Amino acid sequence: MILNNSFLSLFALVSTLSTVLAFPSYGSLAGLSEREIDHLVARLPQALPPNPPGPLKFNGTKLVQRPRAPLEASSQGRHSRTCPDSTPSRPTDTFPETESPPQPRSSKPSRRASNMDSGTARFVTYAAHLVDGNLVTDLLSIGGKTRKTGQDTGPPAIIGGLNTHAVFEGDASMTRGDDFFGDNHSFNQTLFDQFVDYSNRFGGGFYNLTVAAELRHQRIQESIATNPKFDFTSPRFFTAYAESTFPYTFFVDGRITNRTTAGLDMTNATLFFRDSKFPADFWRPPAPTGPAGIIDIFLAYPIAAGRNVGEVNTYTPDPTSADFNNFCLLYTNFVNQTVKGLYPNPKGVLRRNLILNLGFFYDGIDGAGCTELFPYGQL
Repeated sequence: MILNNSFLSLFALVSTLSTVLAFPSYGSLAGLSEREIDHLVARLPQALPPNPPGPLKFNGTKLVQRPRAPLEASSQGRHSRTCPDSTPSRPTDTFPETESPPQPRSSKPSRRASNMDSGTARFVTYAAHLVDGNLVTDLLSIGGKTRKTGQDTGPPAIIGGLNTHAVFEGDASMTRGDDFFGDNHSFNQTLFDQFVDYSNRFGGGFYNLTVAAELRHQRIQESIATNPKFDFTSPRFFTAYAESTFPYTFFVDGRITNRTTAGLDMTNATLFFRDSKFPADFWRPPAPTGPAGIIDIFLAYPIAAGRNVGEVNTYTPDPTSADFNNFCLLYTNFVNQTVKGLYPNPKGVLRRNLILNLGFFYDGIDGAGCTELFPYGQL
């Protein structure tokens, strides 16, 4: 059992040993005190992060390989859905929910099953790892929070899974409730019914770009009207619109060659979102793909990045947030505020691995024209 900070001050040796024994090799170090990090880093198995995998050797459409065993349905205390906002394109389609894959491995399933382009997969993978992973062991706990991550050491440390609110997950999801209402990870039948309704009304029974724009606007307005803590600033400002592209981009069979007009039918949507399964005889997209149409969805109903201010219907723009007019601010704020805030003064192997992982993260947007930042120096 991990002792709290008051016990640490009285029983340094005992607490150090108990922390090392109980702290999981895949738990996040983010937010721990410098003293706690020094104790842990010296005793954790240390890994040198390998280079990310390159582009797929074959990047055309092909039959998606099913897992050897079906995913287990979520039950109390076990969250098999790792990303509440884009559930089907998650690592657990290949990994057991309690496995802790090294980061290069965790980006492979999304690319192999959905043919996600290498840059997008790398950007998302390393963003999650930098805030939720253990950067010394180079492991990340996927899925929801489990007892295998050990006892919390207290905020602002993040020992949870990828569905930790406001890190990898955010408000106004298409099929998951806002965190304010107490459950941001479970499939929400009411919201999925709305997904189906909008697909019928605006897409003739298919979820397509037109439906995506209408439903995205509706979900934002619903959160503004019901969630006093609704936050629609970066990075959620970007991921919400990206999430809206996934169903017609990644979940439509790759043998449908006209991807511009492709739409997701409701039978397969039910399998993906409710049942967390690929349809039988499903083929991945015919070419490496990113969030196609993301700007079109935003321009249909433009809104400034912002948040509710303690009450519903108090949405206030935040001029300091990144938006589609300043994408590089997303990268800058993530590095200088989020990562730097979690790791203000890293040393040794932790500093080395932060530098390497930040480099891998930047490589995912290397062509976006952003200036690479080195908050911890260079190796």
